[in-house]
Order: sequence, then C-alpha cells, then structure tokens
Amino acid sequence: QLQASGGGLVQAGGSLRLSCIASGFTFDNYAFGWFRQAPGKEREGLSCISSDSAEYYADSVKGRFTMSSDNAKSTVYLQMNNLKAEDTAVYYCNVIGSSGGGGPRIYWGQGTQVTVSS
Repeated sequence: QLQASGGGLVQAGGSLRLSCIASGFTFDNYAFGWFRQAPGKEREGLSCISSDSAEYYADSVKGRFTMSSDNAKSTVYLQMNNLKAEDTAVYYCNVIGSSGGGGPRIYWGQGTQVTVSS
C-alpha cells in the first residue's frame, strides 16, 4: 500500500513537502508518480521517477516541484516550492511496477489535501 502525507494550508509563494511511504510489495522495475485533482477537474499527472532514475515533470510544475526517493525508507517525496493558488488540489501518489516477469500492478495512495491561499 501507499501512504501519502504532508499536505496542508500554505500561503502563495510558500513550500510544502509531500511524502509517500510504500509497503507490502516489491517490484523489480517500477515508477512512482504524483498526481493531483482539483474540484471539477480531471486528475493531472505531475511527475514520476522510475527505478532507473528517469524523471518527468509536467510543464505546470517544472522548475517548482522536485521529486526524490529514499529507497532505504521506501519513501518518495514531492518538494513543492513557489506554490500558487492554482496548485490547490488533492494530491495522490501511485506506483506501477512488475516483478518476476509478471504483469504490471498499480497501487494508489489516499489523497492529501494541499490548499494554497492567495
């Protein structure tokens, strides 16, 4: 399972760091991702980091958000700087991976609310 945390209320221009702790599974190859969903909008992919250290960022967050991982803690982070009111959303982490030649499996964490006041 995935456990996301770190959301909260912050003023525009401020920073937050989200955490996503993984447990209960092991993948040979995987990619962790962060998504968000604002009220009335579709879920938006923000960033991902793969087991071979490839990274991706959506244009909406590039230069402001940074994803990292701590394998020893089975945790991925999303450092969010220079937050804007439009970053207000519920943030989710997920992982897609495979092991032993099996098919891909996907896990989602519960959301964590980020609210940015202008």
